[in-house]
Amino acid sequence: MPVECLPHGPGKVNACMILGNITEFSGHLHPLIVHLPIGFILLAAVFNILSYFKKYENLKPAVSVTLLIGFISAILACIFGYILSLSGDYDPATLTQHKFSGIMLAAISGLLYFISTDKVQKEVRIPGKLFSVLLVGLIGLMSYSGHQGASLTHGSDYLTMRTLMQEVRDKPASIESAMIYEDVVAPILQRKCAQCHQGGKQKGNLSVESLQTLLKGGKNGPAVVAGKLSESELYKRITLDPEHKDFMPADGKPPLTKTEVLIIKWWIAQANAVQGKTIAQLKNSDSIKSKIGAYLGFNNDAGGEEGEKGFIQAINPDIPLQADTMLVNRLRTKGLMVRMMLKKPIMLDVTLPANSGIKMADIQADLMPLAKNIIWLNLSGNNFTDKDLAILRSFTNLEKLRIEKNPVTDGVSADLLSLKHLQAVNLNETKITGQTVANLKKNPGIKRIYTWGTAVKQAN
Repeated sequence: MPVECLPHGPGKVNACMILGNITEFSGHLHPLIVHLPIGFILLAAVFNILSYFKKYENLKPAVSVTLLIGFISAILACIFGYILSLSGDYDPATLTQHKFSGIMLAAISGLLYFISTDKVQKEVRIPGKLFSVLLVGLIGLMSYSGHQGASLTHGSDYLTMRTLMQEVRDKPASIESAMIYEDVVAPILQRKCAQCHQGGKQKGNLSVESLQTLLKGGKNGPAVVAGKLSESELYKRITLDPEHKDFMPADGKPPLTKTEVLIIKWWIAQANAVQGKTIAQLKNSDSIKSKIGAYLGFNNDAGGEEGEKGFIQAINPDIPLQADTMLVNRLRTKGLMVRMMLKKPIMLDVTLPANSGIKMADIQADLMPLAKNIIWLNLSGNNFTDKDLAILRSFTNLEKLRIEKNPVTDGVSADLLSLKHLQAVNLNETKITGQTVANLKKNPGIKRIYTWGTAVKQAN
């Protein structure tokens, strides 16, 4: 009889949801655990080789113990790897080879441990050189299994002669000479999407390896439809709210920046998802040239900071170029998470962990001087009232705000109306009514309002 998971009331936890989360979490441990047998089996081989030298012959007993630890950790890696494989979306042939080689690795390492023990050595004498050959063979099997695992995670060409010999595209000499797909769009997708959508790992049966695979799409239809944003699954997914279950990239991976999203939007809608053409050959490209220039590093104001390439956008000129780093560090010491999104100007993403127990009075003096630098702010689940959040009207450059699960009322809307850069606000599980939604609609910049679990009766 199948088990049925029934929803519970507010504040209660669905047992099946917990079980699902534990299973998913366990699978995610595989990439961590799999390095243990690699390290211990290699160490056993090193000890074995060194033990042939008189100076290190005392290392010979350590070979057996090291193999035992390698054997145990290999079994754990197999278990957690199997759990991870249940998530699907892996190439079946490569997955089968990885599974089989991993199980064989665990079995052989256990066998070598068994025959290396003193008790077995007394009964069945195994020549030392034969044991060493078997150990070297085990390392060869481990290398093969690791290669298959890398193919599943990073693509079948992750460690091949093709990767070694393939030509690397030179940086375009100018914006006009840049090829829109080859030099701009494809690198964006490779950096942000290929880890889950290429080679042996194709979540949703989608690959971003080429324009042809994008046009083919996956389970949910074509990833790209030339000239039609509403039918392009890729664009729909990357523009969802980060909290949405279908938002991509998933699993906490770095999202596409505003510049990258705008480039992909223009490429699909205006350039008809073309490849093989330069910016100079495309019509109506003036509106996107500054974004492409910033992404490729041609703009003088791009800052040149490592990790920021592609993040530069039509930056709000009101954001201060500098910020008091001492205040940033002080917020961190008080328990807030502060991420620097951009350094020129300084753009901050600030999160106060839910149920922190921190009162607004404890952090207000440190937040206010940084208010104009804070672009994303998350204060959810900290029992803040309308009075506590009255400071929000000073966060004039705020784009995304999360204040869900706080006892705020319709009064909070007055503090958000003047925030002309605000695009999304999460008010789930608060005490607001439809009046707040009506008020916030007066702010033309706000595109998304989340009101689940409130008195608002329908989506607005």
